[in-house]
Amino acid sequence: MNTVRVRVEKAVLPGIGVRHDLATTSGRRIGVITHRSGQRDLIVYDPEDPDESSDTVPLTDDEADALAVILDASRVLSQLAGLHDQVAGTLVIEQIPVRAGSPFAGRPMGDTQARTRTGASIVAVLRHGEALASPTPDFRLAGGDLMVVVGTREGVDGVADIIAHGQTG
Repeated sequence: MNTVRVRVEKAVLPGIGVRHDLATTSGRRIGVITHRSGQRDLIVYDPEDPDESSDTVPLTDDEADALAVILDASRVLSQLAGLHDQVAGTLVIEQIPVRAGSPFAGRPMGDTQARTRTGASIVAVLRHGEALASPTPDFRLAGGDLMVVVGTREGVDGVADIIAHGQTG
């Protein structure tokens, strides 16, 4: 396995905050300015002049959090997909809906005892376009959630049965 190291440069901006920059493998530079107020700006540097920004996008706290979740969740899901390829089909990754009528809608995820009962793991929950990676047992499921479940075919099917009916098939 190759380890790729990413160099992040940090610069203190007196009276403003801190800027973190990184250069991508494609040669582009991006950065984030974290203002003393907590405001964050995403910076895209001009490809013709890497010292000048071509665009700055101010982010609210919720937008910054959503972007962080999207980047992390997509990375987790791509790593899981790569793992799926390595084990030649013995691992299943599926999105299982939590319907409004599920016996677990409104209840903590730990109440399902999904991992103990099936051996499959709920690695993320997608809700209203946002992803929560590695939800804890006290995370409350809601109707409309999509759970990202990883396990054997039997284990994932078992989680689907638990969520839909409160039991395994």
